[in-house]
Amino acid sequence: MSNEIIASLAKFIAEKILKQPSKVISADEAIISSGLIDSFSLMDLALFVEDTFNVRIEDTELNAETFDNLTQLAALIASRK
Repeated sequence: MSNEIIASLAKFIAEKILKQPSKVISADEAIISSGLIDSFSLMDLALFVEDTFNVRIEDTELNAETFDNLTQLAALIASRK
């Protein structure tokens, strides 16, 4: 399940946020602290997560401490299901 979540998140970030469909984002790659995505993109990612996985992401969780890589975000999603 986690691998499917990670793949879905990576595809969304590459295609919709970065507009680079061929970009490969590894599960442990820093996406926020590295500057790969900015705060506006983080909101888009949160909305995608909520709509796609039917989970709620609190505003206070939208930071690098909560999910700076796809592994952390997938764990958060899995814990809410």
